[in-house]
Amino acid sequence: MGGEVSEIGFAEARSALAWWLEAGVDIAVQEEPRDWLRPAPPPAKPSAKEPALQPNIVQPSQETLAEIQDWLASSVQLPLAGPGAKRVLPHGPERSPVMLLSDSPALEDAAAGQPIGGEAWQLAQRMLAAIGISADDTYSASISCFHSPGARMSPADREACAEIARHHIRLAQPQRLILFGDGPCTTLLGKRLVGARGHIHKVEGVRTVATFHPRHLINRPLDKSLAWKDLLLLMEDES
Repeated sequence: MGGEVSEIGFAEARSALAWWLEAGVDIAVQEEPRDWLRPAPPPAKPSAKEPALQPNIVQPSQETLAEIQDWLASSVQLPLAGPGAKRVLPHGPERSPVMLLSDSPALEDAAAGQPIGGEAWQLAQRMLAAIGISADDTYSASISCFHSPGARMSPADREACAEIARHHIRLAQPQRLILFGDGPCTTLLGKRLVGARGHIHKVEGVRTVATFHPRHLINRPLDKSLAWKDLLLLMEDES
């Protein structure tokens, strides 16, 4: 073709490609000419035949404790359900002396396959024994049955978890209820643990106290005396 051909280096080539991409060049060779000044077409509207996707949340409608346990074990329409989440299911008898409701399962809970696992569960057992209740007679659940690392609970998720937890409590029919940590307090009482502690609450008609999660007490033993006061408050006569 004649003329001198000068070679360019890697840095120059990368700079030229970057400029082309910024200018809108997205193809090296095209058969048909393109009108670069033509406005982009408006986004397509959803078809009337295709309803918009609903949030991955449903309301519980089960009528027995066994049914809601099966639902929690199998439903894919639960808050925080996802491919990376691991289910951690509730356990314990119906009409138990105490129901424990803890925050979403941590890694050690997921590894143990129960709402409170590892060293925290050992401490929880000692706490129950101190008020004369066997761990085998206790019903244990979590505000969400999923260990989902990195997931954040949205307001809609929390509202759905509250409805599920309330339905769960109605079906489990415990005599008393302990809320372990900020998560259950915020979800069911609408307040943080610091404001919920030291008071008797009623959740679905069940006598309820809020206290520190056993995992918190392991990391901060000085709060064990406060947790003991909460347990004594729970066991006081209701008269």
